[in-house]
Amino acid sequence: MTNTDWLSTPVATLDETARRAAEQRQTQLTKPPGALGRLETLAIRLAAMQGTPRPTLERVHIAVFAADHGVAAEGVSAFPQAVTAEMVRNFARGGAAISVLARQLGATLEVINLGTVVDTGPLAGVLDIKLGPGTANFAQTAAMTSEQLACALNVGRETAQRAQQSGAHLFVGGEMGIGNTTSAAALACALLDAPPELLAGPGTGLDAHGVSHKAKVIRAALTLHRVPGLDDSHRAGFPPPRVNPTRWESARGGDSIEILRRLGGFEIAALAGSYVACAQLGLPVLIDGFIATAAALVATRICPGSDQWFVYAHASAEPGHACLLEALKAQPLLDLGLRLGEGSGAAVTVPLLRLACALHNEMATFAEAGVSGKSI
Repeated sequence: MTNTDWLSTPVATLDETARRAAEQRQTQLTKPPGALGRLETLAIRLAAMQGTPRPTLERVHIAVFAADHGVAAEGVSAFPQAVTAEMVRNFARGGAAISVLARQLGATLEVINLGTVVDTGPLAGVLDIKLGPGTANFAQTAAMTSEQLACALNVGRETAQRAQQSGAHLFVGGEMGIGNTTSAAALACALLDAPPELLAGPGTGLDAHGVSHKAKVIRAALTLHRVPGLDDSHRAGFPPPRVNPTRWESARGGDSIEILRRLGGFEIAALAGSYVACAQLGLPVLIDGFIATAAALVATRICPGSDQWFVYAHASAEPGHACLLEALKAQPLLDLGLRLGEGSGAAVTVPLLRLACALHNEMATFAEAGVSGKSI
């Protein structure tokens, strides 16, 4: 069993001294207090995360995790499963949206293939860590074995470590996998005790009938996996849950890790592992859309406090995203109707964060500019 004891490591502590210094600087800049709105609070948060009154986001590390999902066999996607492998090749060629965005941002782009039904063969710029030809069909059985789940979580951790070792100021996690909005919705239903009809959405472009069918597949899967007295044998090597169980878990004896094993995907588990590791390492994370936020919810359940290190990039057009954001008490920065995945919405948000830092660092103070400050 791959070791997962690291999941119990507490998250890094935010630097309150740096936060206070950044707050003080904001009061001295040539503007009315609060005039730059959330750009001010963003800069202050980043100061606390980076441990400096003058935060910067020059070096951005983007990691895209790709994997297939067995539940695609239930007809829950408008696109064939072969698209996952085809998109991995597109990432390698630099033709995907996230590839373009990474180039424009000067960001490092890392692509990790965790297992596709169609073998891509060796690709330059793609790290192959095959955990299987996608997950099993969770409408019929658990999506992953214990070993597969542990490996996926550890792949995420190792990716976060590489980002930190490269001197990254910000981590962006992306995903690709036909069927993964179904997996993300199922995870959210289980963790939030919410109905599938509320969280199932069009994904790659399903019509109303397709969305209704997706919800029925998720509901059937939740019924299948909500069995009394979950087998505890899967927990060997995993730390015990560190948070109070949800109603779903309390009623059925499971925990967030088991929910992830039964309903998740290789790439969603890797995202969750990377988010936990970033929080433990003290590396700020920019969370993308629906699937990435589902992984962030899993991360917060596995490692409480990890969300202190998360900034939520945008409001996805996928309808279930609003429920996840509400549960996480998260306020996204942008709402552009995006629902592509790949980390693309987060990448689009990076310039906004960079501008927040530039304004914070480069604006003159009242004293420097010879401008009179507030008199009353």
